[in-house]
Amino acid sequence: VFILAGLLVHCVFLVSIFDIYFSSPLVHGMTPQQTPLPPPAKRLVLFVADGLRADSLYELNSNDVPRAPFLRGILENNGSWGISHTRVPTESRPGHVALIAGFYEDVSAVAKGWKENPVEFDSVFNESKYTWSWGSPDILPMFAKGATGDHVYTFCYTAESEDFGAQDAAKLDTWVFDHVKNFFNSSRSNQTLFSALHEDKVVLFLHLLGIDTNGHAHRPNSRDYKENIKTVDEGIKEIASMIENFYGNDGKTAFILTSDHGMTDWGSHGAGHPSETLTPLIVWGAGVNYPQKVTSQFFEDNFLKGRWKSLKMGMLLFPQADIAPLMASLIGVPFPLNSVGTLPLEYLNNSAHFKAESIFTNAVQILEQFKVKMSQKKKTTLSFLFTPFKPLSDSEQINFLKKTRLYIQQQKYDEAVSLCKTLINLALEGLSYYHTYDRLFLGLSIAMGFVGWTTYVILVIIKSHTNLTKTVQTNNKETTVLFYGFAFVGMMIAFFLLIQTCPWTYYIYCLLPVPVWYAVVRELPVIQDLATNLLSRHISQSIGFLLVCTLGIEILVFSFFYRFTLTIGLLVFAGWPVITQLWVQAKTTTLIWTLLCVLLAIFPLMPVVGREPNISLVIATGLLTVLISCFSLASLCKSKNKYRNNEDLKIHFYQVLSIVLSTYVVSSTHDSLKNKQGLPVLNQTISWMTLVSSLVLPLLSPTSLFQRLFSILLSLMSTYLLLSTGYEALFPLVLSGLMFVWINMEQEALQHYGLSLKQKLAVFNFAYATDITRFRQLHLDDVRRSFFFVFFIVTAFFGTGNIASVNSFDPASVYCFLTVFSPFMMGGLLVLKVVIPFVLVSCAFEAVQVTTQLSSKSLFLIVLVISDIMALHFFFLVKDYGSWLDIGTSISHYVLVMSLTIFMMLMNGLAQLLTTKRLELPRRTKHHST
Repeated sequence: VFILAGLLVHCVFLVSIFDIYFSSPLVHGMTPQQTPLPPPAKRLVLFVADGLRADSLYELNSNDVPRAPFLRGILENNGSWGISHTRVPTESRPGHVALIAGFYEDVSAVAKGWKENPVEFDSVFNESKYTWSWGSPDILPMFAKGATGDHVYTFCYTAESEDFGAQDAAKLDTWVFDHVKNFFNSSRSNQTLFSALHEDKVVLFLHLLGIDTNGHAHRPNSRDYKENIKTVDEGIKEIASMIENFYGNDGKTAFILTSDHGMTDWGSHGAGHPSETLTPLIVWGAGVNYPQKVTSQFFEDNFLKGRWKSLKMGMLLFPQADIAPLMASLIGVPFPLNSVGTLPLEYLNNSAHFKAESIFTNAVQILEQFKVKMSQKKKTTLSFLFTPFKPLSDSEQINFLKKTRLYIQQQKYDEAVSLCKTLINLALEGLSYYHTYDRLFLGLSIAMGFVGWTTYVILVIIKSHTNLTKTVQTNNKETTVLFYGFAFVGMMIAFFLLIQTCPWTYYIYCLLPVPVWYAVVRELPVIQDLATNLLSRHISQSIGFLLVCTLGIEILVFSFFYRFTLTIGLLVFAGWPVITQLWVQAKTTTLIWTLLCVLLAIFPLMPVVGREPNISLVIATGLLTVLISCFSLASLCKSKNKYRNNEDLKIHFYQVLSIVLSTYVVSSTHDSLKNKQGLPVLNQTISWMTLVSSLVLPLLSPTSLFQRLFSILLSLMSTYLLLSTGYEALFPLVLSGLMFVWINMEQEALQHYGLSLKQKLAVFNFAYATDITRFRQLHLDDVRRSFFFVFFIVTAFFGTGNIASVNSFDPASVYCFLTVFSPFMMGGLLVLKVVIPFVLVSCAFEAVQVTTQLSSKSLFLIVLVISDIMALHFFFLVKDYGSWLDIGTSISHYVLVMSLTIFMMLMNGLAQLLTTKRLELPRRTKHHST
C-alpha cells in the first residue's frame, strides 16, 4: 500500500510540472483579422528543408564556392535573407507549427510523437484558398487535419522511405521535386485544377526531409549532408523557374525557403544549442525587399560571429513564429488566429501605408487573444481576488487603437508602426501574465505536498526501522479531532476551487498536501520523542551528520549540471576504505575497489556519447567480455560450487554465444551502412532475438549470488553492445566490476562496525534470502549505503552523457535494430540503453540488501528521501525564461529526477524478480532398461 501511495504521489508531482509550466497556450473564440489593402502576391511557394542548419547553407566550401549557388545568388541579388530562431524542443512538429501557425507548441504534443493535433489550431494553410503540399507523412497530415473544409491537399511518400540506412536519403527530396513537376504538367490537361491554381491566396508547400535524414545517418559535416544541400538548391532552382513560366512570369509569386530546426555536429536535435536553434530564411519574389548592402555584419550570437563575413547583405535575426504573419501578409489571408508572431516589416517591399495597415492588423489579432485569455481568467477567479494586467486595461486598449488609427489617417506611418509594436509587446506580456496567473499558487501547493511527503517518509523510517524512538501509544480522541480538522480544511479548499470553476487537476494538486500532512501530524509523539532523544546525545554529532548529508545531496544535484562532479565523487569513494580504516582488514578488496573507482571516474570526463563513434572499441569490449566470461566459467568449474547440471552450463554457453553474435552484428551492420547497403535482415533478426532472450536467460540461471548477477550482466551486455557506438560499451563492464566489489566491501563494512559476523558470499542465495527473522534495524552506516546507491544510479545515468538533454542521444545507437524513422520505437530502444546500467546497479543493491540482512523496504525508504530532496531542489530550479537551453534543461532535470524516483520503485521490483525468480526448463527423464 505504501509503495502504491508513493507511486501515486510521485506521478502527481511529475505531471504537475506540465500543468504549472507547460499547459497549452491556445485560446479559442477570436475573430479573424485581415489587412484591408490588396496583397502584393497571389501565391506563395514555401520550401522547408528539414534539419538544415543556417551555417551549413550560408558558409562557403573550403575552396570559397557556395554550397547552394542558386540560393546564394538570390540573397545577393534578388531577395532578403536572415536567421530565424527556433525554440526548444527543436523537433519537426513544433518547428512546422511555429512556421505555419505562428505559435510555439506546448510539450503535450510530444506524447503524440509530433504527428497528431493534441489541440486544434489555425494556420496559414487553413486561411488560404487552396494549399497543395508534398513530402513526409509525419508532417503534412497534421495541417490537413486541422483545416476547415476541403482545401488542403497532401501528397506523401510512404513512412518506410525514411530509412537512415538507405542508399541515399536525397531521393526523398527528388521525389518531392518530381511530383511537383508532374502535378503542374497534369494541370494543363485538367481544367478544374488549372483554374484552382490560378486563384488568389494559393499556397504550395514542399517539405524536404532528405537533409535531416542524411544528417542523422552521416552527421552534418559529412559529404552526404553537403551534397544533399546542393541537390535541394538545384531542385528549388528548377521548381522556381517552372512555376514562373507556368504563370507567364506575372510577378505575383512569393518564395520562402527556411528550415524547421538545425542539427548538432553529432547528428541529433531536440535541445537548445545554437546549431539546432538557428535556421536559415531566404525570401524573394512578389512584395519582397531587395538585398540591402552593408559594410559589416552585427551578430548578437557568439555562434554566428566570424562565420559569414563574406556576406555583405543585411541579415535579419528574428523568432521563427514571425514567418507565419509574413506569409499571411504577402498573399493577403487573415493572420492565423493563434499566431504570436510579429510581422517582420524589413522583408516587405511595399508602401508605408501597407506596412502600417499590416502591422496594425497583426496587433489587433494578438490583442484579440489577450482579451479572450483575460475574460477566461476573470470567469474562473473570484472578483475580489482578480488582479488585472494594468498596462492593458480596457481604457488603455481603446486609447492605443484610436491613436494608431488616427496616425494612419494622418499618414504618420512610422509613429503608427512604433505604437503597434508597443501594443504587440504589451499584449504578449499580458498573454504570458494570464497564462501563468495560477503558477505561484499551484507551485506552493506542490511544494507543500513534497515537504509533507518527505517528512512522512523520514518519520516512517525512524519509527519502524530504527531504535531512535520508543513505541508511543496514540490517543484515539486526539486522532479523531485531528481527522475532522483536516477533513474540514480539505472541504474548504475544495469549496474554494469549486466556486472558481477550476480544472479537476487543481483539486488534486491542492488537496494532496491535506492527507499527507495529516499523516505527519498524527506522528507528533514520534517527533517529540525523536527530538528528546537527539538532544540527549551529542548535538555536534547530529549537526555534523546533517551537514554531511546536505553536502552529499548537493553534490548529486551539482552533477546534473556538471558531469565532472561525478569524477570527484568517485575519487572520494576510492578513498573511503582508507578514511574508515576498512583497508586494514581487506587489503586486496580495497585495492581493486580503488582501482575500479578511478577507472569509472574517467567516464564522466569523456565527451558525450555519440559525438565521436568508434566501432572498433565496441568490438574490443565484446571480445573482452567473452574473455572475462570464459575465465569466470573456468573458475566456477574448478571451485567446489560446481554447476549442478549441464543445463546451467548450457545457459552460460548461450550467453557467451550471444555476446559473440552481438559483436559480429555491430561490426557487419556498421560496414553495411558505411557502404550504403542498408541494414541486413539477418543482423536485424539476431538483434531482436538477442534483446528478447536477454530478458529471459538470467531467469534460467542458478540463484546463487554471483552466478545470478554474472548471468544478468552477460545478458544485458549482449543488448548493450548492439546499442553502442563508441567508448560507452565499456561502461557497464567497469560499472559491474565495481558493483561486484561493492557487495564485498559492504560485507567487510558490516563486520567492521560489528553489526554481523562475516559470512561467505559464495553461500548466499537470492532464492532463500527473504527470512524476516534475520533482518536487523537500521544503522547510521545504512544511510551511507543508500547514498552510494543513489550516487551509482546517477553515475549510471550521466556516466556516458547528459541524458537530460534530448540532443545527447545518437540515433546511430539503434541502427542494429532499425533504420527506418520511428520516433517511439527509437525512443524506446534509447531508453533501454539508459536503463541497462540502471538495472545492473539495482541488482547489486538488491544483493547488498540481502548480504547486509536488511529488509529492502528500509534501505529503499532512505533512497526515496534522498531522491525526493533532490527533486524538490529541481522543482524550484524550473524556469520558463532566459535562454531556450536553460528552460529545456531545467524542466528535463526535474522530469528526470521524478522519473528516477518512480523508476526506482519499479526497478526495485524488477531487481527482485531478476535475482530471486528462477524458471525451470522441462527436463528429459532418463529411462533405465531392465
